[in-house]
Amino acid sequence: MNETVEPIAIVGLSLRVPGAASAEEFWRNLVVGAESLTRFTRAELLARGVPAEQLDDPAYVPVAAVLDGVDRFDAELFGLSPRDAELTDPQQRLFLEHAHAALTDAGCDPARYDGEIGVYAGGNADLYQWLNVRRNPRALADAGELRVSLGNKPDYLASTVAFRLGLRGPAMTVQTACSSSLVAVHLAAEALRSGECDTALAGGVCVELPHGVGYVADEGYTSADGHCRPFDADADGTVYGSGVGVVVLKRLSDALADGDDIRALVIGNAVNNDGSAKASFTAPSVTGQVEVVTQALAVAGVAPRSVGYVEAHGTGTVLGDSIELAALSTAYGRRTAERGWCGVGSTKANIGHLSAAGGVIGLIKTVLSMRHRLIPPTVNHDRPHPDVDIEASPFYVVSTLTKWEPEDQRPLRAGVSSRKLRCRRASDETVLNTVRPTADPTPTR
Repeated sequence: MNETVEPIAIVGLSLRVPGAASAEEFWRNLVVGAESLTRFTRAELLARGVPAEQLDDPAYVPVAAVLDGVDRFDAELFGLSPRDAELTDPQQRLFLEHAHAALTDAGCDPARYDGEIGVYAGGNADLYQWLNVRRNPRALADAGELRVSLGNKPDYLASTVAFRLGLRGPAMTVQTACSSSLVAVHLAAEALRSGECDTALAGGVCVELPHGVGYVADEGYTSADGHCRPFDADADGTVYGSGVGVVVLKRLSDALADGDDIRALVIGNAVNNDGSAKASFTAPSVTGQVEVVTQALAVAGVAPRSVGYVEAHGTGTVLGDSIELAALSTAYGRRTAERGWCGVGSTKANIGHLSAAGGVIGLIKTVLSMRHRLIPPTVNHDRPHPDVDIEASPFYVVSTLTKWEPEDQRPLRAGVSSRKLRCRRASDETVLNTVRPTADPTPTR
């Protein structure tokens, strides 16, 4: 491990994803290989407002990764009026709730904490105000433009948390598409090392709107049958979903002094962009991913062979998965000719692609895997895709629940990959690396 880079301790976390309202429930679902996607009947979708002509489209897929409780929020706890809560984007509400829950999980009371707490957060577009608030002229006129903007624009995601929870550190909203939440973790780790704050919240949120309806499949991009199959021969695209995840970070020295429950350490992190060298605007290049993975390993000061698992971006698109695996294979295989020694998987097969929140959910999954010393199965994987030459790589797809024991008493080490970001972590250690960016308001209670 690189002694010149201070490790960053993960001391608290909170999430809500399809099929799970807590980290404990999420872990139980992962262990049993649950696919937390909902398949709707035609009658259900008509009742949800999907036009019949859309349902008649042969490409329409009646599947969604639904997030329960999107319309519920304890406004009083955070000092909001019921009306302000109704006007506020569910993404803003969810992230605020889980920032508070993550601090509680970490045993940190902002009102009694002597140091400065920063917030680094990423979210998706503010569709809520356009699909709900602004379609009700009376509600918009009563609220006013400023009030609506403050509760909806992504720019205010981090600042809202800082204001409502009384946090005095930096408050930065990160917008790098699907890598937003892991870029947020990267920035938070760097801010802690440079002394800009003493504790940091980092994560992301996504709420797909309209919520709980299907989609029209786009060949090669979104799945035609509503199943996400990372690295599998039948993979034909991803399924988008909704969720939120937040981690609490501290410098290791402070976490030890405070007696915190240290779940894992970030021991190295890096971020890059491969510009016009990428395969397309939405697909990375092998070279760019190799560079950032290699840089993160170098910052961490660990050998690739010491890493036992990589939680991949793994969206189930053949182009993206093949590029990612090729890059990982090059970066991890430089110093060894061994094959099949490192597990790889993706939680997107379980809960869908959570966009801006996807990376931090992968990180939390890996933290839980290390704590339980088990690697959950990647569901929907039967045989490798012919365009993904995994047998010639250092990797194997973890398709069954697998015990995770370190070699030679070494700490458990893993990687977490998110296109437009990549991260690595370990039981006592973690490494982070980032690759480029790819009616009335809903009532609450």
